[in-house]
Amino acid sequence: MTSFLSTATVNAVIARHPTTVAVFNAHGIDACCGGAVPVREAALRDGADPDALLAALRAHAPDAEA
Repeated sequence: MTSFLSTATVNAVIARHPTTVAVFNAHGIDACCGGAVPVREAALRDGADPDALLAALRAHAPDAEA
């Protein structure tokens, strides 16, 4: 099963879980103008570790996979 976080765009994650903007900011992810791409792609684009970002998002919003 594919998880929401592994396929969702940055914008979709923030829309569903607004407090995750702090996680994106902490990882240097452009969550404003660059939010129309999937989380993993945004991490690679902005020089963040995709797995660390996804782990931080899961820890911050445990229900994000539902």
